[in-house]
Formats: sequence, C-alpha cells, structure tokens
Amino acid sequence: MPQRSPQFPISLKLKYVKLGYQYLVNNFLTCLLVPTMPFFLAQVIQLGPEEIFNHWNSLQYDFIKTLYSSFASLSYDRDKVCAYSTLPIPHLWDYTGIVVVLYSSFLIIFASILYFMSRPRGVYLIDYSCYKPPVSCRVPFSTFMEHSRLILSSEPKSVEFQMRILERSGLGEETCLPPAIHYIPPTPNMESARKEAEMVIFSAMDSLFKKTRVKPKDIDILIVNCSLFSPTPSLSAMVINKYKMRDNIKSFNLSGMGCSAGLISIDLARDLLQVYPKSNAVVVSTEIITPNYYRGKDRSMLLPNCLFRMGGAAILLSNKWADQWRAKYKLLHVVRTHKGSDDKSYSCVFEVEDSEGKAGISLSKDLMAIAGEALKSNITTIGPLVLPPSEQLLFLFSLIGRKVFNLKLKPYIPDFKQAFEHFCIHAGGRAVIDELQKNLQLSSEHVEASRMTLHRFGNTSSSSLWYELSYIEAKGRMKKGDRIWQIAFGSGFKCNSAVWKCNKTIKNLSDGPWSDCIHKYPVYIPEVVKL
Repeated sequence: MPQRSPQFPISLKLKYVKLGYQYLVNNFLTCLLVPTMPFFLAQVIQLGPEEIFNHWNSLQYDFIKTLYSSFASLSYDRDKVCAYSTLPIPHLWDYTGIVVVLYSSFLIIFASILYFMSRPRGVYLIDYSCYKPPVSCRVPFSTFMEHSRLILSSEPKSVEFQMRILERSGLGEETCLPPAIHYIPPTPNMESARKEAEMVIFSAMDSLFKKTRVKPKDIDILIVNCSLFSPTPSLSAMVINKYKMRDNIKSFNLSGMGCSAGLISIDLARDLLQVYPKSNAVVVSTEIITPNYYRGKDRSMLLPNCLFRMGGAAILLSNKWADQWRAKYKLLHVVRTHKGSDDKSYSCVFEVEDSEGKAGISLSKDLMAIAGEALKSNITTIGPLVLPPSEQLLFLFSLIGRKVFNLKLKPYIPDFKQAFEHFCIHAGGRAVIDELQKNLQLSSEHVEASRMTLHRFGNTSSSSLWYELSYIEAKGRMKKGDRIWQIAFGSGFKCNSAVWKCNKTIKNLSDGPWSDCIHKYPVYIPEVVKL
C-alpha cells in the first residue's frame, strides 16, 4: 500500500481554529464591546451639539435629585424641611448633593485605604549572582574516569557503570568538583567541606553586594539552604560572622530539603517580607559536594557522583515600594507540592549507608514516575493561577468528560506556553529535562537553558534554576513583561514552582557565570558521547 501524504491543510485548519478560539475566549470583553462601538458612535454623531448638552445636563440633574431623595428619606421628613427651611428647594438640593458626594467620597477613600493595606506586599528580586568555579576545579571526562578506575580498582563493573552514565548524562567537559575530590583518594573531611562552603557562598555574596551596592548591614533577613552539609555553627551563622551583619538579623538555615530547597527558601523569604515592612532579604542556595562523595560500589548510589557538581547562588529580595523601579523581577506565585505521605515518594531519594558502611545518596528506579505524579499535582494547583481562560475551559471540559460522562478521553495537558515565555526546569539530569519537555509539550528552545546549564555546570542542585535564568539573560532574550516559570524537584518527594514577571528588558550581560562562554552556546549534545 502506498503511504498517504500528511494532511497538511487539515492540520493547518485545526491550528487556526484553535488560535481563533484562544483569541476569542482570552479577549471576550474586547470582542463583545468593539462591534458595538461603531453603532454607539453613529448614534452620537446623528445628535446635534445642543441635544448632547441637554442630555448631559439632564443626567446631572437626575443624579443630584436621586441623591437628595435618598438622603432625605433616611435623615428627615422632606415636607418639614420644605416648610421650615429658608433655602429654596433647588439650593437645598445642591447643598444635600454636596454632602452626599463628600460622604460617598469619604467611604470610597476609606475603602481604598483598607484595600491597599490588606493587599500583600510586593516582593521584588533586585538582582542575583551565581558562583563560577575556577578552572583548576574542572573535571573532564578523562579525569573523572581515571580517578574512578584508581578509587574503584577492585570494582571494574562499577567503573564501567559510571562510564555509561557519564556518556549519556548530557554533561560537558567543563563541569567542576571541589578540590578535596581531586585527591586520590578523596579527602571528604569537615575542614575541606567548610572550605568549599566558604569558597562558594562568599564568592556569590561578594558578587551580589558588588552588583546591588547593598551593604551587609542593610540585610534584614538571611536564608541559607544546603541539603547535605549542616555543620555547627550553621552556614547562615558563618555568613553573618564573615560579613559582620546586624545583631537583630533574622537568619534561617534549611537542610535536608533536596534540590527544590531554593524555591522553598524563596517562599520563606516571601512570607517573612509580608510580616516585616521595608526589609531586604538574601537567599543563598547551594549544595556542598565534598562530604557526600560516595566511594562504594552500590550502583544506585554511584549515580549522584556522575551528575552533581559545584555551584551556588545568592539572591537579593526586597519589599520596598521604591525598589520596584530597579528590580529585575517581581514574584507572582510560589506553589509547593509535597508527596511525603506516600512511602515510595518518601524513600525514592534517600541518604543511607551501603552494605560496607559507606554513606551516600540512593536514587530509586521509580524516581521519574514519582516526579511525574508530583508534577501533575503541582500544575493542577498552579494552572488556575497562570493559565488564560481558553486553556482553563479546555481542561475543565476534559475533566468533566472523563469524570462525569465517563468518556474515554486522554487527560488534557494545558498549553503552558500560553502562560509563560521562559521555562527554568531543574537541571537534575537529562532524563528529567526530557520528561518535562515531553509532558509539557515544550519546544527545544524552551528547554535550551536547562540543557545548556546541565552541559556547562552539571547538576548544581538548588542553584541550577539561577544558572538557567542567567543563561536566558546572557542570550538577551529577557524582555519587559515576560513571565518565567521555575520548576524544581527534591527529596521527600517535592515539586515546587515559582512564577516571576520581568520588570525591565535585560540586555546582554558583561558579567555572570556565562560571560566568557555564552557565544559558544547552544551546543549540540549527542545522545551518547563515546569515552
């Protein structure tokens, strides 16, 4: 049988039908009012200037008379006023109308003040800074595999497994590991871990203060998140000591919350900024690799060694009204989904010791399926907040058809491209990005920032979202009014989202983690890189 050619006319017709439907629903009021405007204007043109003036005076007189009648019926008897008042009735009407107008104006002003006082304070992202590791920390594939062969010399199958993972990981040759991991054998002690934390966090903070010209004494709230390294004193105390911050600073240290802890920190900062007016908040997101490098042979625990790399970011937030003019972004929504009540979700990313007593992070085979379920719950919550009416109606019709009428319909996946111009998907691995691109029906350009971040910096845990945002800015794609969706996954199991709106067009950046290599990207990433 000869193959049938694709029915392009039909597909094009369906495309234009959907575009017409979206335009009609999303601009319903405009479509309703615009056709009536020519008719209204034609009627007005037919009237002469005198008739228009008389109609206007009649409307004014009727309005004042109505106000007077209402006021008189509530306050006093109209007949008595007419009998005993020395003022003529028209003058009394004018006086009463003024009183009612003033009273109504007072109520409107009072209601407006209550409304603006009850509104949540705007949270603005002034600027942020990402840590860029030095060249001396680079780990090319050849170096990584050579170290693996020396460290696991008695386990050739484990070495081969790591090589297969690395070949398909989507990482490039310029990702970095901390100095302690470069030793053979590695030296993952407390001192080395503290040095890595100081190197990453202090570098990002110094760059942030330089960019924003904010002094450490001006910081009112400090939040540091790092999942696997939680020393005493805490990392937040380490930052306060380094920069000699104020004694009354409100500091928080989040640990054990996985790769989505960066958005949890943003959510916490937003809540605190609602309570404390005229405040600045700094959020530091990082993951310290040194104490968590796995040196065993368990394959489920060897996977993080191949994907996780050095990284960190510092973000300055403010709720000051004057800061909205210099801020890059405004925070619109934060939606958090937690699946910890389910046993499989709870244990899919688990810190544990292997049979030989060596600690590491175990990743379950069900991780992608669990992440997909968490994503569905998250987008079900965030959808009504961001999607245009056309997509919400289609989703509602699909839901009613399946649940009420038991129709065998596929669940309708809303077109989030109608709600966002940019997507920052957590660069947890190639499989994560592929799965979200497929489920959300995104184009290659929409996931470009995530793929290139994974290629250049690896999985930097909670800070990866900020490297992706920096990539979009460095490419000169961020325009005023653009909306950004940040999506992150974390142990527990969690799926968190943050929605931002760009306050101003951001031109090509001369600094940042991509400053010396943005001209090389995007690069082609093959399915398998033969080592």
